[in-house]
Amino acid sequence: MKRVRCPKCENFITFDETQYSEGQSLVFVCPDCKKQFGIRIGKSKLRDTRKEEKIDEQANKQACGSIVVIENVFGYKQVLPLYEGENTIGRRNIGTEITTPIETSDPSMDRNHCIIHVKRNKQGGLVYTLRDNESNTGTFLMNEILGPKDRIRINDGDIITLGATTLILREGEGLT
Repeated sequence: MKRVRCPKCENFITFDETQYSEGQSLVFVCPDCKKQFGIRIGKSKLRDTRKEEKIDEQANKQACGSIVVIENVFGYKQVLPLYEGENTIGRRNIGTEITTPIETSDPSMDRNHCIIHVKRNKQGGLVYTLRDNESNTGTFLMNEILGPKDRIRINDGDIITLGATTLILREGEGLT
């Protein structure tokens, strides 16, 4: 099975690629927004579904680390890189400018849910700080809810919960 994304609403549409030959053109109508769009079957045009991808949780270890989004009913497993400075984390949505968008249909995750601040200490190591970004459902660290003014230091392997979505912090090496 393959997935294509609607160019208007970004909804995924799944279809069986084995029914079509390479080079064949297909036309889809998005069930959500009714946008009609076409694709051409080819190796470079289609990606495997996320479930078939081999996702490397340590892919951003050389940089500033990453967050691993655990697969659940709302979305697929994802590994998203973190950068020095503020990393605003939230649900991916058209028109929302955030640095770390999570592809999910989780209605309990805000578009701007929380912030992970990454900075270097005097020894060159990375320091991670988590805070809630006035989300509707709150941000949880290891099953403890963060208060509105809490700034909590987090470490490798810490579990963060945003709505019904779970994240795990993977630290980077920190030295450049």
